[in-house]
Amino acid sequence: MNGLLLVNLGSPKSPTTQDVKEYLREFLDDQNVVTLPKWFWHPILNGIVLPLRSWRSATFYQDEWSENGSPLIFYTQKITDMVQSLLPKWQVRMAMTYGDPDISDTLQQMHNSGCKKIVIMSLFPEYTLSTTKSIIEQVEKSHVPTTIIDRFYQEKDYQDALAEHVRSAWKKKKYDRLFISYHGIPSREVKQGDPYLDECKEATQMLIDRLDIPKDKIKMVFQSKFGPMPWLKPYLKNSLLEAVQLGDRNILIVAPSFVTDCLETIEEDYVQNYQAFRENGGQNLDIVTALNDDPKFGKFIADLAQRQANKNA
Repeated sequence: MNGLLLVNLGSPKSPTTQDVKEYLREFLDDQNVVTLPKWFWHPILNGIVLPLRSWRSATFYQDEWSENGSPLIFYTQKITDMVQSLLPKWQVRMAMTYGDPDISDTLQQMHNSGCKKIVIMSLFPEYTLSTTKSIIEQVEKSHVPTTIIDRFYQEKDYQDALAEHVRSAWKKKKYDRLFISYHGIPSREVKQGDPYLDECKEATQMLIDRLDIPKDKIKMVFQSKFGPMPWLKPYLKNSLLEAVQLGDRNILIVAPSFVTDCLETIEEDYVQNYQAFRENGGQNLDIVTALNDDPKFGKFIADLAQRQANKNA
């Protein structure tokens, strides 16, 4: 029996301050996320960041939490169930880089239940050290033989599904601009060889080629900056305010980094960036719905997993 493990970032168990604190501790203690020496970073993390950030982050999670729990977990499970229905002879599971379900534990369970060939798929379209590398390291620690799909931005069927979402949203209103917004990373990581920026540029061009939108109306930006260090620019929030000043008051955002709706799309974009945009004179700020459980996205995952398994037969 073949197995497929879909891996997303993760979420706190609940939107309480304590659970958010535990989640942030695991996330921000990852050397791939914060590359500072642990002897230097740990006192800052435990003495300043967690005490100050946990309560504030918990309020954000409370805003996005639904009756189904964390949107990221809910939609990742829906994707998993959809792909399982498309691959009835496979065992399809999901795991999270931080929190539950744990990558290593899930892989062990799949291996023990008879999965002889397991494909891991990172649900991050572009490769970056702060996300994909952490998945690979946890997979390797499990000592379960696997093959890994570590990026998929370049896949035609994925780009087609994403472009269809954008085209559908763009037609609903008369927008002045389309912002293609990726999750940012520290600029120094790119200087040290992380391929993320190049892959974002390539992915952006592939998307633009599929859209009937003038190129001068499209801009690639980055969001979710954390800490004082320079991150990839231009920043989404600054770009929104600059657009308003130039008279572009109707903006559509697509966030390809996030295949499921999550804190960044729901709270950061729908609430925080929306409020700043409107307070400074903007009129319409809309977000393209994440791929979530789009049937075309599910079929793409199933087809890609089968190709990967056959490649390593």
